[in-house]
Amino acid sequence: MTGSPDARPIVVGIDPDPTKQLAPAWAADEADRRRLPLLLVHAREAPPSKYRTAELTPAWETWDEALRTLGTHALEQAEAFVRDRQPEVAVSVLLVQGDAASVLRGQAQEAAAVVLGSRHLTAVQELARSPSVAVPVIAHADCPVIVVREVEHVSQQPSFLVVGVDGSPDSKTAVDYAYEEAASRGAGLRALHVWRPPLLGALDEQAAQRECRRLLSETVAGHGSAYPDVELHHEVVRGHPVKVLTEASAHALGLVVGSRGLGGFTGLLLGSVSQGVLHHALCPVAVVPHPQH
Repeated sequence: MTGSPDARPIVVGIDPDPTKQLAPAWAADEADRRRLPLLLVHAREAPPSKYRTAELTPAWETWDEALRTLGTHALEQAEAFVRDRQPEVAVSVLLVQGDAASVLRGQAQEAAAVVLGSRHLTAVQELARSPSVAVPVIAHADCPVIVVREVEHVSQQPSFLVVGVDGSPDSKTAVDYAYEEAASRGAGLRALHVWRPPLLGALDEQAAQRECRRLLSETVAGHGSAYPDVELHHEVVRGHPVKVLTEASAHALGLVVGSRGLGGFTGLLLGSVSQGVLHHALCPVAVVPHPQH
């Protein structure tokens, strides 16, 4: 059976809808590649406090029991699915009362990675939708969080991953993770630094682009010897980071970004580029935090 009992697991949030199988499938495959255990987690939402009165106790207890039954059934189906897909992976399940974001943030503290599904909502829909968990989990997780689209995309051959690089500590950590993922998948790696000219124009555009190329080269330097089989392509692209990375994600196995970039403000836990690609990328997105965060 794959994985050590003491190893940190790959944690995947389980949707009550049994047709949402891409996130569990991605997590099971990742656990098998990395020889890690897999933990399936379903959070059953607690009834709001206004319903926990003496008069309404029978109603909310019935509601709670229905949610427990639904969650148990969802976990049973997900467990059967991942065991059939990756029979060598050690699988366990956890049903917890609480809101999904809080539950998964707690599980992330002891996880190798957290995997979430997404219905590819717009930014407005994602923020307005109460069950949305991706942004708050990513903002507080100490491990990589991977958001998998519910609409499967077609990757290009030979396969590759994309990583966004801006020279920040987070993007350097993202490059480390991207190399590891590419090596485990036998894929190439495309490292992109997106140069966005200032509104008033650069004093010396050529010098600015040279500095971008230098920064990109320094960030990816040193990985070739550790990952000799990963073919690297790196380039500086002019444009808006979210638009460029989204276009690059169209046929990639995955897109890797840091949780915060150089453009972030002190105190913000999730950068604008990270949030942007979560909403628009066409492949699974891995958001990797810097360890010091």
